Amino acid sequence: MHSKQLIRKYLEVFCPMSDSDWEFFASKLIRHQFPKKSILLEVGQVEEYLSFVENGFVRFVVPNDLEGDTFGFVFEKEFLCAYDSFVTQTKSDYLVEALAEVVLWRIRFTDLQWVYENTVVGNMLGRRVAEALYVSKIKREKSLLIDTAAQRYHKLFLEKPIWVKQIPLKYLASYIGITPQALSRIRRRIS
Repeated sequence: MHSKQLIRKYLEVFCPMSDSDWEFFASKLIRHQFPKKSILLEVGQVEEYLSFVENGFVRFVVPNDLEGDTFGFVFEKEFLCAYDSFVTQTKSDYLVEALAEVVLWRIRFTDLQWVYENTVVGNMLGRRVAEALYVSKIKREKSLLIDTAAQRYHKLFLEKPIWVKQIPLKYLASYIGITPQALSRIRRRIS
């Protein structure tokens, strides 16, 4: 399936689109490729793009003296965006880093506003995507407050097995909120 068609299929999970609405949206998409370890968004930059990941995966990082605190990942066939910076058009206080070579289909903030204003489905689609992002965020926050580290890892293993296979241990540990050594012990106990 062509990459742009994958985007349409993903979007239509939230809201069916007419061919004309899709053509208008797709005409605004630009393909970009980034090597592994590229910084896609620096601290202090404003997020200009909503991106769909064709290949690769990235992490969201709050920098610190070490590797940074990882608070999210995005894989292929998912949308990527520093959404708070994007929606408010304010500077980001975290960065986005490619953990593998990444191919993105991107739409600029201003072009997405045109989609919202000039298509039948635009506003509905934007609302439903935002709602899905919010539900995902709340689920993670509750897990950090309620679940043990072992429970968080087990849920991650069940819900996102590709993460467990492809993300370096140190970044998974940071995401779960523990040290890499503690995660190694948890993995040994589960095995």
